[in-house]
Amino acid sequence: MNLLRIRTHHLIDQISDEELVRVWKLLQALHFDYFMLNSIKEVKSSQQPWDILNHEEAIRQLMFM
Repeated sequence: MNLLRIRTHHLIDQISDEELVRVWKLLQALHFDYFMLNSIKEVKSSQQPWDILNHEEAIRQLMFM
């Protein structure tokens, strides 16, 4: 793991600041997508047919919020 950390730091040192910002934004977006996909997968595995609202029920629920 230490060797991987050293290589990563070496690679980051070679990247310009502008590219580093672009790479960071890309990695951040990928991380958020991964987090959301895992959350969706978790909900789908525990969701029951009676947990789903139809369109009218969803509108009614939103009106009360």
